[in-house]
Amino acid sequence: MELRTPSPRSLNRGPESSDSKSGRLDPYPVGKPNVGSYYFPTEVRMLVVDDEPTICHLVQDVLARPGIVIDTVSDPARLESALQARPYHVIIQDYVLPGVEPEQIFEWLKAYQPDASVIIVTGFPSVDSVISSLRARAYDYLTKPFDVAQLRGVVQRCLESKGLLRLSEEALRELLGQAIRERRKGLGLTLAQMAERTGVSLGYLSQIELGKNSASIETLYRICLGLGIRMAELFSAIKS
Repeated sequence: MELRTPSPRSLNRGPESSDSKSGRLDPYPVGKPNVGSYYFPTEVRMLVVDDEPTICHLVQDVLARPGIVIDTVSDPARLESALQARPYHVIIQDYVLPGVEPEQIFEWLKAYQPDASVIIVTGFPSVDSVISSLRARAYDYLTKPFDVAQLRGVVQRCLESKGLLRLSEEALRELLGQAIRERRKGLGLTLAQMAERTGVSLGYLSQIELGKNSASIETLYRICLGLGIRMAELFSAIKS
């Protein structure tokens, strides 16, 4: 779990919303690739828990997207029943809730939501809360206030790690092509020289770099040999 202390910038407040809705906005515009390049292979269910209703609705509006259903709980007395109601993929949980000890909440999460990734949020960060969150295997730990981009980024990485947010085939081709082209140019190689190194035709290489053609595993292996990198490094470059 990556722990960080954000800069003291507040979330931009969005319009008020109902306690449960499906978003109707574009996919997350965080980093590469462009908006519209990600998709959800299945419906994603999130639960936002905070004793301040305005924070619940704010986070709900910030994260609302097609394919995501977001429920909120602002009454701590309703939390246990909400956790029992249906499974969630991601739970954004305020660490301090009136009348409920954090350890009790973690016990409920373990019992009722064993497969959910939990993102802890707190306005009162402490070493004890960090250790407690680590022991509970929380995905991340954020301190208030935090900005929209930070929240979206954490949620995006969480969904990607669970296989719930994926790159489209077109975006994957474009990013692979870009990574190959940048590496080739960094080595000072022309397309013709790269073709000679790899035994892949110049035209095919050009199409791959432009993201207009998918490369087979064998072709990618040849390209990686020509670039002096492992295939894992090529795919890692896409995520950077």
